[in-house]
This record gives sequence, structure tokens and C-alpha cells, in this order.
Amino acid sequence: MLIAVLIMGIGMLGVAAMQATALRNNQSALERTQATIQTYSILDAMRANRQRALAGDYDVARTCAVPATGATLALKDIHAWFADMQNSHSMGNTACASIARNGNQFVITVDWDDSRASDNTETVPATVQDGVAARNRVITAVRL
Repeated sequence: MLIAVLIMGIGMLGVAAMQATALRNNQSALERTQATIQTYSILDAMRANRQRALAGDYDVARTCAVPATGATLALKDIHAWFADMQNSHSMGNTACASIARNGNQFVITVDWDDSRASDNTETVPATVQDGVAARNRVITAVRL
């Protein structure tokens, strides 16, 4: 009887560990989905303002700070994009991004700290950029 209780207890601990892992992975998947949605969000804004995008108004060097809003539609779009990314219901304040342009080709990069999804058993530590462990990154390349 005592052995059965011991085996049952070990089994319940295993179930609890699997549940914790599933929750971590689910949060990570949510953040990856949010990053993809955010990437397409700024692309839609750039398509709507194509001439200014091709002129370089949407070019942003990698930054983790929400840019100040400005007088142009492009600056307002970029400000709203960063504010939405860094919302606590999205990727949080560790989200960083860049928009690089080469003619009519654009590369949008979004990265964020995904250390909550980690169990700290990686063999290679995360790359640290601007003090943020960029464990997850979404890169989207498009032609406008």
C-alpha cells in the first residue's frame, strides 16, 4: 500500500512537470504569433503609405525604445507599432525591432526576451543585444 502511494506521488509530480512545460511552451508560441502579427501589421501600414516607405520614412535601426510620435504618418505608424509590440498583452517591454530597406525590398526584424519559455538547459547561451537576451526572433523579408 505504501509503495502504491509512493508511485502515485511520483506520477503526480511528473504530470505537474509536464503541465508546467506545456504552459511555458504555450506562452512562447503566443509570443511568436504576436511577433508575426506585429510584423505584418507594420507591413500593412507601409503598403498603405508605399511612396513614403520607398522614400525611407519607415527605416528604423534596431531599437528597444518606443520612438517618439511625429508629424508624419510614418512616424505615427512606427510609434503605434512599437507601443503595441511592447504592450504587456503582446511581447512586453523587451521587444526590439528594426526595419531595413534596400530599394523596394524590406526586412523587418522583431526580437524579444523569451527566457520564461526556457528551462535554462540550453547548451548555447542566448545572444545578448542591448542588454536583452534575444532568444526568439522573427525576420520577415518582403518586396513592396
